[in-house]
Amino acid sequence: MNPYLPHTAADIRAMLEAIGVPDVDALFSDVPAAVRDRYRPVGLPPHDELWVQRHLTGLAERSTGRRLIPFLGGGLYDHYIPPVVGHILSRSELSTAYTPYQPEVSQGTLTWMFEYQTMICELTGMEVANASLYDGATALAEAVLMAHRATGGKRILVPRSLHPRAREVLATYAWGAGLTLHEVPYDEDGRLALEGIPDGACALIVQQPNALGVLEDLTGLKDRLGKAFLIAHANPIPLAVIEPPGSFGADVVVGEGQPLGNPLSFGGPLLGFFATRMAHLRRMPGRVSGQTRDVDGKTGYVMTFQTREQHIRREGATSNICTNSALCALAATVYLAAMGQEGLKRVALLSFERAHGLAARIARVPGYQLAFAGPFFHEFVVRCADPVGAVAKLRRAGIAVLPPRVLAPLGIEDGFLVAVTEKRTAEELDRFMSALEGK
Repeated sequence: MNPYLPHTAADIRAMLEAIGVPDVDALFSDVPAAVRDRYRPVGLPPHDELWVQRHLTGLAERSTGRRLIPFLGGGLYDHYIPPVVGHILSRSELSTAYTPYQPEVSQGTLTWMFEYQTMICELTGMEVANASLYDGATALAEAVLMAHRATGGKRILVPRSLHPRAREVLATYAWGAGLTLHEVPYDEDGRLALEGIPDGACALIVQQPNALGVLEDLTGLKDRLGKAFLIAHANPIPLAVIEPPGSFGADVVVGEGQPLGNPLSFGGPLLGFFATRMAHLRRMPGRVSGQTRDVDGKTGYVMTFQTREQHIRREGATSNICTNSALCALAATVYLAAMGQEGLKRVALLSFERAHGLAARIARVPGYQLAFAGPFFHEFVVRCADPVGAVAKLRRAGIAVLPPRVLAPLGIEDGFLVAVTEKRTAEELDRFMSALEGK
């Protein structure tokens, strides 16, 4: 089923008046009445858009077998995407993903880039954002390089609870830049256990929530770091309801923007968001769209800041691979605008409530327990004697969770990861529990 935007009653009246017919049925007057009555649509009961989409998708998939219900997490999440996102993405004045070299003919692109930057700053509590990077992992690596340029330090404090894939990308960048990674363990609650700040540290990375699903406490971390950067690697959805990293003095906030209106598409394309303080603007990779006025006093948009070596002297460039994921960033812009502050908050709270409800039910099943006592948002680790068997049992029931091997680099051999979003229904949660309990 392809998403679409229905016309309003006023739209329909205006179109009918323009072509001179009284109603929609008149458009089919050439079809014999007997045929029209026989094939008249039976319609669906009144429901919200998400219910209708799920119902029609289910009908369409009857011939293809049972579809796995995703309780998948690990940095990419199955959130609902309003049809307006795909509709706007298809508009030619906005859909180009390349650099707007000529601002006078790229006002659509520059306008949404400006709006995207503004909304990312509001979410993260920061002062300036670029117009996006490739993905969350490379955005994190670019933040570390920026911290190195600013402080001169060469040691990066990396939590063991950082997502393993992000760590791999970071390690590659660090090797090329001559930086070293210093691992910071997590405690029994699953939170960062930072004992001290080693000499020569240029940055501390904190994932929020971390790869174990646990929410970190950022209070006082920046004060302990001195001149070293506090870099938050954040999931944007929880930022609708928790205190943003900028409130705790973070120097840079980066993250994976896939949850903001981008689908799960076999691993990509993804979206890296990057926000920082104005004091670090000229060290920031990427590009920034700015608002101005033309000679007639009309509002216009231009590219105000670009640090790619394609635009400036190579020795002055902060990155040579900072082309952004523009189409994915446009999707995030439309998603945030469509959801609004209250809509995004509702997505976050529904995900939170349903995850905590499921976690409480799992913890009551003999042989299963939550791995950590620390607060979590919508993702958590479940310990059991046979995690491989548990995951296989869920899969046979049509439920997908990440395999236990994903947690092995984090030091967990006896658990699996579960993520719950606002899309998971009561029936799906019951199905999960029935499968786990062997019913």
